[in-house]
Amino acid sequence: MATTTKALFRGAAALTSTTLYTVPSSTTTVITNIAVCNNASSAATFTILLDDIELQKDSTIAANSTAYIDLKQVLDTTKTIKGLASAITVDFHISGVEIA
Repeated sequence: MATTTKALFRGAAALTSTTLYTVPSSTTTVITNIAVCNNASSAATFTILLDDIELQKDSTIAANSTAYIDLKQVLDTTKTIKGLASAITVDFHISGVEIA
């Protein structure tokens, strides 16, 4: 089995629920951490879903700040990470390990 540490997603949040990452075929992914950065001068909210189940729902993030979520969550083949925010000034940085 090959184990690859990688950035699963890096980018701006959408205003509607969007798939940020899909586990490839014949692969298991372990999500290790998520950083959520609000680059705006006003507060925003964000939601993150793992396999369509909310991990964070409408969580508030202060202006010009970053929230860190350290976790060990396993996703199997074809499972997804989805996210959205109340402003496109919110960025998601999601890291993990793929095991194939």
